[in-house]
Amino acid sequence: MPELPEVETVRRGLEPVLVGAALTHVRQNRPDLRFPFPERFVERLSGAVVERIDRRAKYLLTALSTGETWVTHLGMTGRFTVDGEQLGEFEEPAPISGKHEHMSLCALRDGAATRIGFADARRFGFMGLMATEAVDSHPWFAGLGPEPLGNGFSGAHLAEAFDGKKQNIKVSLLDQRTVAGLGNIYVCEALYRARISPRIAAGKVSRPRLERLAVVVREVLNDAIAAGGSTLRDFANADGGQGYFQHRFDVYGREGQPCLGEGCTGVVRRIVQGGRSTFYCPGCQRR
Repeated sequence: MPELPEVETVRRGLEPVLVGAALTHVRQNRPDLRFPFPERFVERLSGAVVERIDRRAKYLLTALSTGETWVTHLGMTGRFTVDGEQLGEFEEPAPISGKHEHMSLCALRDGAATRIGFADARRFGFMGLMATEAVDSHPWFAGLGPEPLGNGFSGAHLAEAFDGKKQNIKVSLLDQRTVAGLGNIYVCEALYRARISPRIAAGKVSRPRLERLAVVVREVLNDAIAAGGSTLRDFANADGGQGYFQHRFDVYGREGQPCLGEGCTGVVRRIVQGGRSTFYCPGCQRR
């Protein structure tokens, strides 16, 4: 499913269209996605003005003038359209209209209406509506760790979270209670850039190396966001094009290929950790 940079790219694409607009002509075309739509979903959205669009982990949070926040999780194939045009291109085409468009609305601002649609062919995404003041305490968000691009994420935070931890650092970084929204692709890339073995126990990594890792995580995510995210399978950004960061992956998906590190003669390996593929260079990431 889309990772943090992809969701952030979609958020930035929707922001100029929705913020400040009144939501009209709201239509719900089926009772559920992964979960049922909220009760009276159409009624509660209708007439609301969008105050802002935030992101928490891999969720889009659209704060409304009604005091509620409309939450969207894209799942694997969730995508928005603007005036019938898909917000981006996908490597694997999927229907964005007809029976696969599950809700739509018009964003009305300065007398002009923009039609927004949401389609999800596999229906792994979902939507919610909740009191804005209660978002942080909602079960979807209450247990999440700090945002990796926020002030709460640092080497000190990692040192505290990993103290005495015997689990390997790769799986530990994927724990959303430790870092919110950090996914498999970017954990692999960050560990490579920081020259940390994915096999090492999280509690064995020194404080200076964790400080470096925190910096590198931000760098990797910001690079991906600047490049428009990583187009893998069904993701597309909100500007009508695919992301290109995947063309700059140092290790992810490069099993059997030479390490790109200067002077390194190692070959990228793939192992499975916690049910997920891990790509790393045994030469550069020895410990």
